[in-house]
Amino acid sequence: MNNHKDESLNREIGQLGFSAIALNGVIGAGIFALPAIAAAKSGNFSPWLFLICAILIMTVVLSFARAASFFRDTGGPIQYASLAFGSFAGFQTGWLVYIGRLAAIGANISLMVTYAGWFWTPLASGIGHQVAVTAAFVLLAIFNIIGVRQSMRVVFLFSALKLVPLFLLILLGLAHIQPDILLHAKLPVSGTLGETILVLLYAFVGFESAVVPAGEARNPRKDIPRAITFTVLTITVIYFLIQMISVSVFPELAASSTPLADVAEILMGATGAALLTFGAVFSIGGNCSASMLSAPRMTYALANMASLPAWFGVVHPRTRTPVNSIVFYAALGLVLALSGSFVWLAVVSTLARLLSYILGVAALPVLEKRIEKTPGQFRLRGGYLIPAVALLLCLWLITFASTTAWLTTAVFFALGSLLYLASAGRRKNSND
Repeated sequence: MNNHKDESLNREIGQLGFSAIALNGVIGAGIFALPAIAAAKSGNFSPWLFLICAILIMTVVLSFARAASFFRDTGGPIQYASLAFGSFAGFQTGWLVYIGRLAAIGANISLMVTYAGWFWTPLASGIGHQVAVTAAFVLLAIFNIIGVRQSMRVVFLFSALKLVPLFLLILLGLAHIQPDILLHAKLPVSGTLGETILVLLYAFVGFESAVVPAGEARNPRKDIPRAITFTVLTITVIYFLIQMISVSVFPELAASSTPLADVAEILMGATGAALLTFGAVFSIGGNCSASMLSAPRMTYALANMASLPAWFGVVHPRTRTPVNSIVFYAALGLVLALSGSFVWLAVVSTLARLLSYILGVAALPVLEKRIEKTPGQFRLRGGYLIPAVALLLCLWLITFASTTAWLTTAVFFALGSLLYLASAGRRKNSND
């Protein structure tokens, strides 16, 4: 986005605000589903896998922190790729982030309804599950069409109640950790290690949501790098402790569809399970509310930039919300939620984001050459070593995505390309 446009925005977000954005972007559904999946794939070694995932994602986070330190404008990875590789690459980077959010909201709302099934069994599967998932998408879309203020109230309500049950679970579970189980855990078979890491990485993606609104920051070149690195380190500690507690107290963890609720029931009884389940619904609901609020604004903004057809830029005549973009996002998210499993959607989401990370990290050497350095800028030790490792790790991980995940991502990628080409005339007129 051009600098003069960003100057019209209020620069009110500080480091704490960006930490909150990153925290809400990362902690959603992943930690409420992946403990069971991790245990099924790697047994008692699963806590260490969360640490391995954290080390891998930190190479990307540090690379993005360095890239973010060059910019004061809104856009994040779209800006990085556009400046380095051109407008089409920038558009596709933003589109990949959009695909990642789309697959994520499909996975997350489905899991949210599954957790709600702890209170009312028909929601856990079958037609009851499908009706509830559809209703959730419809309600979120309506809240966003009615107005931003109403939508933000939903986001704030859910976000405020997100962390309390997790911290309570950790506090009560620390005394039950069995170090012997963890110290004698065996590394998973090498052939499945990459696939497992690809799935578990879903719990760590989403930090990039904090680098996008740089144009609304008081000091983005300083605050954003610190916020995303600190937040991901904090989340790593939370995930590691939760997984250690889970494998220590719940031998049947791998077979559970609501793993943390079952762990909470062991530690605190039915009341604890109910509290954790409420926490899961609030956490996932807050993540989905934030996604429904922000992702349609991406297609709306791209339409205003003439990178998408004008249809995406249509606003409601009374509420002034991007109604077509909201309906489009909700409809595609619903199709994905009803057609795929949590693991499959998580892999699609992670794959799309890894591809956007590859473009963002690959842009860094170009940014280093083209943009003047500033005092106090976030710096990486070792030159290009960390970005090189991040790039190689992302390239390695995407090789473990299934053919179905690749085909799904390719279809959405092609759809984005067609929409971009369909807007060629609008871009030409805009430039003229």
